[in-house]
Amino acid sequence: MKWFISLSLRLRIFLFFALVAVGGVMITLGALYVGYQRVAETDPLSGFVFAGVLSGFGLLALSAGVWFLFDENLAKPIERMATGLRSRAHAGAGGVDTHAARYLGDLAPAAEAVSTQLKQTTMDQAGVVAAETARLAADKARLTALLSEIPVAMVLVNPAHQIVLYDAQAAGLLNQVCPARLNASIFDYFQRDAFLAAHKKMVKTGFEQTFSDLSSANGLEFEARLKPLGPGEGYLLMIDDAHSTTDPDTARPVVFDFDLMEAQAGDDMMNTALCDLTYVVFDTETTGLLPHKDEIVQIGAVRVVKGKIVPGEVVDQLVNPGMKIPPASTKVHKVTDLMVADAPVITEVAKGFHNFARDAVLVAHNAPFDMAFLRRHAEATGVAWDHPILDTVLLSAVLYGTTEVHTLDALCERLGVEIPEHLRHTALGDAQATGEVLCMMLEMLRARGVETLGEAIEQAKKHRRLLTDLN
Repeated sequence: MKWFISLSLRLRIFLFFALVAVGGVMITLGALYVGYQRVAETDPLSGFVFAGVLSGFGLLALSAGVWFLFDENLAKPIERMATGLRSRAHAGAGGVDTHAARYLGDLAPAAEAVSTQLKQTTMDQAGVVAAETARLAADKARLTALLSEIPVAMVLVNPAHQIVLYDAQAAGLLNQVCPARLNASIFDYFQRDAFLAAHKKMVKTGFEQTFSDLSSANGLEFEARLKPLGPGEGYLLMIDDAHSTTDPDTARPVVFDFDLMEAQAGDDMMNTALCDLTYVVFDTETTGLLPHKDEIVQIGAVRVVKGKIVPGEVVDQLVNPGMKIPPASTKVHKVTDLMVADAPVITEVAKGFHNFARDAVLVAHNAPFDMAFLRRHAEATGVAWDHPILDTVLLSAVLYGTTEVHTLDALCERLGVEIPEHLRHTALGDAQATGEVLCMMLEMLRARGVETLGEAIEQAKKHRRLLTDLN
């Protein structure tokens, strides 16, 4: 076939159509000849009818054969080239599969040259970004050290009452009510009426306001102050005293994203841009593969805000399944009966995870499997899993087509995401990998014109048969 590959693309396409023309003529002549033979044996009419039917089936077979050649050697390689270039352009991974595109003439080498040049440009830019990131990291370290010496807990809140920054002390206090989270509503932690009364007075006077709050979640009392930053710029919440302490060795450092200062609270998640949503990407490890009888032994999750994984905002929790873990399952996820003996049960863990996932889109790889375990215990837990859900299997099908492999390993390889071997098939390790994959997919979906959550879900539904077959 080397001689065929050496021909120009235009000449090869011409030969395809020449094959159709010559093949069509040969089939028609052959059918007429067979029909003529039947004329001599029977009657003329049946001979012509037979010739027509035979030529029809012959042309149908020829068309199917040519379509197959076009699909394998032109359509599929072009589709793969497009997704590879899109991955390179928007996710910094992938490229052109020159072997698969070997019948596309000079198109594959030209695309590979563009991809290589883009990669080099990206690497040059990455060097500049790395230098700037190092400077920002040093600034963050100074900020962390400075705030760690201040004896009050501090939370920066935007005008829409969403958390933009919290320090180690604040994390330790807020966690006693609900997991501390960027972009979370401040009213997840404080009583709305008392808080808004102080906020209204602060806005009206322009001066710092003090108030006491008795958290309705568990009776913790907070002595807090609200300090304005400026018109339309949000405010600083300082917690002077809480009747509990936190271990400074286990407290997290400063967590912030100043891009959230521009965020606006909204209830219409379906019409919200994908990059503006908050996601909780999670994975479960279980005693087996049957959601109606097996149990969860581990839950891992990360939070994605503004298209980035938030460091430190994770769930990594073992679960006591109330049953023996089969050795075959332990061999996969390395969770033993001894490890979960003193772990909390699923009703307790699921409730905490539900708090962690407030107001977020849930994301998982093969989400129906993981959600089936959670929903089975929803009534006993007292929570409703009514979050919007995205599945990275289906998003992969939207981006790469149904003919590609959509396992987590295949996605990670395609997008250049590395899963350390010791973290593979651990809940947190797989959740982290799925989160990194999601961050790349969000940009790729936007480039394909899928802008909002509603549009992403609608596109994903077209491929849901994949999950039915997978499960």
